[in-house]
Amino acid sequence: MQVWPGQTYPLGATYDGAGTNFAVFSEAARRIELCLLHDDGTQTAVELRETDAFVRHAYLPGVMPGQRYGFRVHGPYDPARGHRCNPAKLLLDPYARALSGRIDWNEAVYGYHHGRPESRNDLDSAPHTMASVVVNPYFDWGDDRPPRTAYHETVLYEAHVKGLTMRHPDLPEELRGSYAALAHPAVIEHLTGLGVTALELMPVHQSVHDHRLADAGLANYWGYNTIGFFAPHNAYASWGDRGQQVLEFKSAVRALHRAGIEVILDVVYNHTAEGNHLGPTLSFRGLDNASYYRLAEDRRHYTDTTGTGNSLLMRSPHVLQLVMDSLRYWVQEMHVDGFRFDLAATLARQFHEVDRLSSFFDLVHQDPVVSQVKLIAEPWDLGEGGYQVGNFPPLWTEWNGKYRDTVRDLWRGEPRTLAEFASRLTGSSDLYQGDGRRPIASVNFVTCHDGFTLHDLVAYDEKHNEANGEENRDGERFNRSWNCGTEGPTDDPGIRALRARQMRNFVATLMLSQGVPMLSHGDEFGRTQGGNNNAYCQDNEVSWVRWPTPEDTGERELAAFVRRLVRLRREHPVFRRRRFLQGRPVPGAEDALSDIAWFTCDGTEMGPDDWESAQARSLMVFLNGRAISEPGPRGEPIADDSFLLLFHAHPEEQEFTVPPRHGRRWRVVVDTARPLAGDGTDGAGAVVKAGDRLTLTGRSLVVLQRPTEPYGPVGAA
Repeated sequence: MQVWPGQTYPLGATYDGAGTNFAVFSEAARRIELCLLHDDGTQTAVELRETDAFVRHAYLPGVMPGQRYGFRVHGPYDPARGHRCNPAKLLLDPYARALSGRIDWNEAVYGYHHGRPESRNDLDSAPHTMASVVVNPYFDWGDDRPPRTAYHETVLYEAHVKGLTMRHPDLPEELRGSYAALAHPAVIEHLTGLGVTALELMPVHQSVHDHRLADAGLANYWGYNTIGFFAPHNAYASWGDRGQQVLEFKSAVRALHRAGIEVILDVVYNHTAEGNHLGPTLSFRGLDNASYYRLAEDRRHYTDTTGTGNSLLMRSPHVLQLVMDSLRYWVQEMHVDGFRFDLAATLARQFHEVDRLSSFFDLVHQDPVVSQVKLIAEPWDLGEGGYQVGNFPPLWTEWNGKYRDTVRDLWRGEPRTLAEFASRLTGSSDLYQGDGRRPIASVNFVTCHDGFTLHDLVAYDEKHNEANGEENRDGERFNRSWNCGTEGPTDDPGIRALRARQMRNFVATLMLSQGVPMLSHGDEFGRTQGGNNNAYCQDNEVSWVRWPTPEDTGERELAAFVRRLVRLRREHPVFRRRRFLQGRPVPGAEDALSDIAWFTCDGTEMGPDDWESAQARSLMVFLNGRAISEPGPRGEPIADDSFLLLFHAHPEEQEFTVPPRHGRRWRVVVDTARPLAGDGTDGAGAVVKAGDRLTLTGRSLVVLQRPTEPYGPVGAA
C-alpha cells in the first residue's frame, strides 16, 4: 500500500476523489497506527509517521468512501498521571464524518479488567466497538437556501427523530424513526400546518447506549451521550451506515428547507460517552485523556459538572478547535441553521466558575460562520453556580427556565405570581434588557423533552418513573404540576374538561407571550408518558408520539387550537415585538394610549397592592397595536390591531369589566373555556363593548381583538 505524507489539516478522514488524507491529534502518543478494517475481519495497519504540532497524518491513495477505520495509540498508560493510552483499544476518530456498527459492551472496550480498576486490560476491542467511516463529501444541494427566519417570527418545535415519526400511520414502516421520515410529506405537512418555522432536533450526533442501560434492557433514547461530534447517529439511518446516513440527513435538511423550516440541532459539547474513570475507552480517552478532559487534582478522576461522569476541558485549544470545527461543519456541509447547546454553562467554565468572557464565547462571537446562525443556550449545568438564566452574552438566546416555572405556577394557582408573570409574559426584560438584549433572547417554553409532557403536567402531581429501573428516584421531584383533582387517567368528565382547558391555557399563554415560543413534539395532541418525567431511557411507546386517529376528537381539537394560536401570533406583530414594551405612550403614535396597560378584573389600572396581593390570580393586559415603535422590514411603520388579554387562574367564575378608555368595541377571538370561540364557525365572534362585563369560567383565558374596522376608530369610546 502506498503511503504519502499527507496534510495536518483538516483533521479526520478527507476524501478528495483519488484517495483519503488522515490526520489525528495526540500530544500523549509516542506512535499512532491507522487501522483499515476489512469485511472479512482482517485489518491493515499503517503507521502515521508524519507529525506536525502533535498531529499525525498520512495520505493513502485509493482509499475510497465506505472504508472503515480506527486508530491504535502507543503511549503511556498511567491513570495516576492522567494518561490512558492502550494500543489494544481500537479508537474512533474524533473527526469521523460517519460511524458504523455498535458497541456490544464486552469487557475488551474497557481499559481495565472488571473488578480490578487498577489493572490494565490488553484485550483487543476491535470486534466489540464501532468503526469510523470515510465519507464522500459530495451532495447535490440544488438550489437549497437557508430560510433565515427572523427570530421574532420563529416558532420552535422540539422533536426526537425517532419519537416523532415512529408511529406515524402515513409513513412506510421502513422509513419510520429515520432521517428520511423527517423529509416525508406527511411529516412536513403537519409541521407547516401547525405553523412551525424551526425544527429543533434532539441530539443527532452519534451517541451510544451506555452499558448500564443496555444490561437493563433500556436505551439512551434521548441521545445525550455523544461519541461523534461530526457523525449523524447511525441508528436513525434507513439507507445504511457506511456513510449513507450523511446523505440521508442532508436530504432531510434539503426537504425541510424547501418547506421553509429551519433545522436546529441540540448539541452536547459538554461531555462524551466515555463517562468517568470506570467508563470505556472508545476515542478521546485513549488518544489523549489529559488534553480532552477536565481532570481532578489526583489526575485519576474527572471533574464532572454535567452529571455524566466527565466534562470536556474547555480551556484546551484542541477541545475548542474540535467544537468550533464541528459547528462549522454542520453549518457549511450539512446546512443546519443553528444549535441548542445542552448544559451550556459547562462550556463557559474555562477554569472553575461560569464566565461569560470565556474563550468559547470569544471564538463563537468572532467566527464568521457560527456567529451568523441561531445560538440557543440551555443556561445551566449541575456544577456550583451553574444556573445562569439571563447571563449569557448578547449574541445568544436562552431557554428561559424562569418563564416555564412562573407560567406553571400561575395556572396551578400559586399565590403572589402576578408580578413575575407580567415580566415573563412581556419578554423577561428583568433578565435581558440590562445588557442590551431584546425579547427574542427568551425562548419561552412550558414543556420540553425533560420533564412532564403538556398532558402529564395537568394529570399528575407526582412523577411515575418506575419503568426506568431506578425505583422512581430519578427525575425532578418538584414539577410545578397539578393533576386537577385525580392522579393519572380518569373518566370523570369534569376533570377531563378542566385538564383540556388547562392545556389550552398553557398553549395560549405561550403564543401570546413576547419572545420565541417553543412547542414540544406531541404536545399538540396531548401526548402522555404516563407520568414519567425522565423518559431518557424509554425507546418505546412511552416516548413515541401517538398520532391521533379520526376517532380521537379531543386530540384533534387540541391540535386545531394550537394551529389557531400560532396563526394568531403570526398574523399580529403586537405579539412578537422586537423591542421591550415601555408602559408609556410612544411618541408619534396615533393615539395617546400606552403601548401596554394592566387592569384588575373591574377594569381599573393595577396598583402596587394589586400586584402584591397573595390571592390575586387574575388580570387584564392591554396591548396597543398602534404603539409598535419599530420599523417593518422595509422601514415602514408597523401598525396592528390592539388586544385585551384576560387571564383568570382562580378556580371560580369571575366577572371582568372591559376598560372604558381603550376601545369602543371588541371581538372575542379566543376563549379557552370554549375552544371553538372565534374560530370562524360563529361568524365574527362575540362582540363586546367598552364597559361590558364578561363572566370567565374558572381557570380560563380570553382574548379580545380591537380592529380599526368595522368596530370603530382607535381611541377613547
